[in-house]
Amino acid sequence: MDTPNQPLPKFQALLLGLQHVLAMYAGSILVPLLIGTALHFSPKQLAYLISVDIFCTGIATLFQLKQTPLTGIALPVVLGSSIQAVSPLINIGSTLGWGAMYGATIVAGLFVVLIAGSFARLRALFPPVVTGSLITVIGLSLVPIVLQNWGGGNLTAASFGSLQNLLIGFVTVAITLLLMKFAHGFLKAIAVLLGIILGTIFAALLGSVSLKPVSDAAWFHLPQPFFLGTPSFSWSASLTMIVIVLTAMVEATGVYFALADLTGKKLERKDLARGYRAEGLAVVLSGIFNTFPYSTFSQNVAVVRLSGVKTKQPIYYAACLLILLGLLPKFGALATIIPSPVLGGAMMVMFSTIAIQGFQILGKINLNQEGNLLTAGLSIGAGLGITAVPSFFGQLPEALKLVFSNGVVVTTLVAVLLNLLLNGWPKENQNI
Repeated sequence: MDTPNQPLPKFQALLLGLQHVLAMYAGSILVPLLIGTALHFSPKQLAYLISVDIFCTGIATLFQLKQTPLTGIALPVVLGSSIQAVSPLINIGSTLGWGAMYGATIVAGLFVVLIAGSFARLRALFPPVVTGSLITVIGLSLVPIVLQNWGGGNLTAASFGSLQNLLIGFVTVAITLLLMKFAHGFLKAIAVLLGIILGTIFAALLGSVSLKPVSDAAWFHLPQPFFLGTPSFSWSASLTMIVIVLTAMVEATGVYFALADLTGKKLERKDLARGYRAEGLAVVLSGIFNTFPYSTFSQNVAVVRLSGVKTKQPIYYAACLLILLGLLPKFGALATIIPSPVLGGAMMVMFSTIAIQGFQILGKINLNQEGNLLTAGLSIGAGLGITAVPSFFGQLPEALKLVFSNGVVVTTLVAVLLNLLLNGWPKENQNI
């Protein structure tokens, strides 16, 4: 848009906020669905879990948007349930009980709050060669998720990759691209939203949309602390979740830098510390309301980039929409009727641009310098390799496997270590 940093009319900001909600909605409710199903939650418990998860997602996003002396990154970020937590939480819940999941989550959130200032001191370890490599891998590592959704969502389903699914995804991509090419002003900014809506209408004409989730959902549900279980505390479970939140902090760092690059904000150590503390509080909140740990969603970076709107105003609307959807499950269920191929098509347009942003950052540094070339090449290669073959470290102890099976974390570790080894301590950041 022509004035990306200027206040928007309320209705336009609302639609842009809805676009952010739809970009993250499927990914966020996937976590409670996977964990709840694996731990045999009843239909009533699962319905509660999804509703309160969306409600708390809105609250957690507000933690980040509103800057206080101690919390809030004050960038256009959206938080959602962390996918890294799925496997360990299923393991904890099935062996130690549901209460142990929530106790470990609360401990992990408090741990993040306590170490936020110290973790932020690592800012000097993230010069452009590291952040560029990290953002590139964040974007490219989302591509398998795109194709899974485009094919139908469930890799084992007989209909996965069917001609109808492929066609629905293609039509969604085509509509979105046409709008981005020929629309102007606000219509161009909400091209992804319009692509999702029109793609869903096209899918409905082919019989791929069911309204049953809407009719089955309740009209109103008030979140209640400890509804599913009272927290219990286990050292092993707590340590496991601490590893998970540390992994999420590394990923969040990449998202912060990506958004700072888009919005032109220079991140200081105190900004990072506020962001980490806000995420820690969000994780504590998830334990209290019996949902699952929240982290910053990289998906929404692409929405900021494609819309061209860089203010926090639409994100405030997105947070309020999430809170409302959490209180009114029937309206929240409307977002669940969007077919996976439609989401896959929209994601293809969005997520591919994140990697390009990483390339642009790398393009600003001297890649003819051997240290930069090797750091970027090896870290991106390692991260994408682990994303493609996460079982590569399958024989490591469980705690280490949780860390090294994440391609973004591997990219970060390799890039930071190689940059220090080949380029030395970043001079431009020594004063931070």
